[in-house]
Amino acid sequence: MSVILNIETSSRICSVALCIDGMPEFHIESDESMQHAALLGQYVDKALEDLSRRELKLDAVAVSIGPGSYTGLRIGLSLAKGLCFAKDIPLIGLSTLEILTVKAMFAMHDSEGDEIVVPLIDARRMEVYTAAYSLDLKPVIEPQPMILDENSFAELRNYRRVVFIGDGVDKAKEVLNADNFEFLTSKMPLALDMGALSERAFRNTDFMDPAYGVPLYLKEYQATIAKNKVIPNGTRRNTDKEQV
Repeated sequence: MSVILNIETSSRICSVALCIDGMPEFHIESDESMQHAALLGQYVDKALEDLSRRELKLDAVAVSIGPGSYTGLRIGLSLAKGLCFAKDIPLIGLSTLEILTVKAMFAMHDSEGDEIVVPLIDARRMEVYTAAYSLDLKPVIEPQPMILDENSFAELRNYRRVVFIGDGVDKAKEVLNADNFEFLTSKMPLALDMGALSERAFRNTDFMDPAYGVPLYLKEYQATIAKNKVIPNGTRRNTDKEQV
């Protein structure tokens, strides 16, 4: 039996799930934006309290490593690393794009097995982090940042059914038009969606180095300056805002 704590902080939703043999036994989440640092520790404590009541031992911690919010990813990975060091257990790093892909698989009740899933993570303006996967999680399009236009994903127009998922779906619908394209709206990555992936990684001993593992950003961090933080003499205060 495997007991894995799953942590997802790549988006505006902060969530934690405790899974036993891949099945969720405890789940808690919040969509309070910018509260990950305050909430995540509390949620992990609640999950560990639930584990203690069951008199079970934690076998591993899984965390989403991106792409996604720079700040959210750092918060989630830092806490996951601390737990693994403290308890001397393995760390599992999961792609947020693959987490969304698995979420789409479970949402497709009429699947015929030949679908292609395209996760879309909003990266401001018309840019997204994306990839395309077959249902066995083999990449048809490798993970990458992409600026969406009417020619995006042209190579997928010959597939029978292409399913888009994630918080970048709304902007994709504005420019993509193909009969085989289907859009799943209001779908965000959650720790609840990580159970199958983290269980597979645990069984395959596919672990992340807790000392040197870093988030999967896909592009370099850029900071923007809030307009009201520029003072008259042209200097700037140290209050850079994150760019996703």
